[in-house]
Amino acid sequence: MAYSKVSVLDANITVALPSLLHRMPKTRVAIAKELAQQHTCQLKRVRRSRHWQLTGQALDIQNVYHQLILAPEGLEFLIKKIQACLLLHQDKLHTPQQRLKQMLLAEPNMTLSQLMEMTQCSLVEARRARFDADEL
Repeated sequence: MAYSKVSVLDANITVALPSLLHRMPKTRVAIAKELAQQHTCQLKRVRRSRHWQLTGQALDIQNVYHQLILAPEGLEFLIKKIQACLLLHQDKLHTPQQRLKQMLLAEPNMTLSQLMEMTQCSLVEARRARFDADEL
């Protein structure tokens, strides 16, 4: 049986949106759903319950958040929930290259193989991060 490794850097995050249709009109939910799809996220119901969730990469959800702020009024509940979730996932809001560089700056004696093992990145990505960290 083969198990695939899921990279910590590429993990999806989920924003719980309890009773969304009770808090927002259906037309506003449709607007939010369309915005989420434009940014490769999913806004959908949780099974057959009244609860909804927004799922996607942290950077994509952050882009949805910024678009919702610019959208018409009536989306405050959704904005507040996404903002709270993004605060919990601050570490995922940087690009993988930036995170690798930060790890190397925090621990400069880390070897490339240790970095690759911790982050599931490729040798090329690890070398590029090492080069960027050494330039500083």
